[in-house]
Amino acid sequence: MLEKLKNIEKNALEKLTSVSSIDGLEQWRIEHLSRSSEVMGVFSQMGALSKEERPIVGQEANKVKQKLEGAFVEKNDILKQEALEISLSSEVIDVTLPGRKARPGGLHPATISIRKVLGILADMGFQTYTSRDIETDEMNFQALNFPPHHPAREMQDSFYIDAENRGDNPMLLRTHTSPGQVRAMREYAAADPQNPPSVRIALPGMCYRYEQITARSEVQFYQVEGLAIGKNITYGDLKGTLADFARRMFGVNARVRFRASYFPFTEPSAEMDVECFVCGGKGCPVCKNSGWLEILGSGMVHPVVMQNGGYDPTVYSGFAFGMGPQRQTMLLHKMNDIRYFWGNDIRFLQQF
Repeated sequence: MLEKLKNIEKNALEKLTSVSSIDGLEQWRIEHLSRSSEVMGVFSQMGALSKEERPIVGQEANKVKQKLEGAFVEKNDILKQEALEISLSSEVIDVTLPGRKARPGGLHPATISIRKVLGILADMGFQTYTSRDIETDEMNFQALNFPPHHPAREMQDSFYIDAENRGDNPMLLRTHTSPGQVRAMREYAAADPQNPPSVRIALPGMCYRYEQITARSEVQFYQVEGLAIGKNITYGDLKGTLADFARRMFGVNARVRFRASYFPFTEPSAEMDVECFVCGGKGCPVCKNSGWLEILGSGMVHPVVMQNGGYDPTVYSGFAFGMGPQRQTMLLHKMNDIRYFWGNDIRFLQQF
């Protein structure tokens, strides 16, 4: 049996020297190290040996098996190294070819518009003030001169947090950024209740309304609101501020006009249009042949709102305005569908 083991080892090692490929080495392993190999057959014949011969033959069989396994590992490493050297010498990489250009990320068009609007307002002295997205009915409506059951509430269908158990002061997703006006005034007034300081702030944020999604309306959209409170502020200050904003936003030659409107939290109220920058006021599909584009609503702060914010309307006055930066982006770039902003279409986003 010992002589047989020597012949098995000699024969296997001789065959291993002629192996020249990974596939050939695998065939050698199956022939000389698998369960059906000769060396493993020796272990199955151990039962026929005497008690004295079993340990001697068993030890020798293990040595042969381990030697063959070691030779297999060594040959496998040699063949892999040879294959790598052949690959490096024959497969040449042309480093002169241009690589794929990395596409850098960019700001969302809505973010670009908001930053531009806030930058202009900051240059005009307005400080950015952020308010909460979830508001109470009191702050979203009542403090802004929307009494319960007021018909103007139907203009802004709301998302209530608990629609079935609303109570007297339910929570809802804000329908406009105007609640931030009252919160800001109360914070300023709390600093000196007897002589509250002047206020000049810009309030950006997301608004939510329960509306049908169309090319011109979404259930969520951005607004940027402006508020100025102080002594002797007049409607002329409002018009001058907004006219200056339009020139900074749309060009030095931008013409504006004001049209009477209605908002519960301002009196008097007006909407501001800018002359169509596509057709120059001649009329085109973008401005619906009117020559003008509506860009924001505005007005003098209503005395009730002023009082709810902690300011005496007999001493202080102020103005407020609100705009949709996404709408202004649509006008500037002749976009015809507001749904592009949230569609995440890379072809649209890369244009900005």
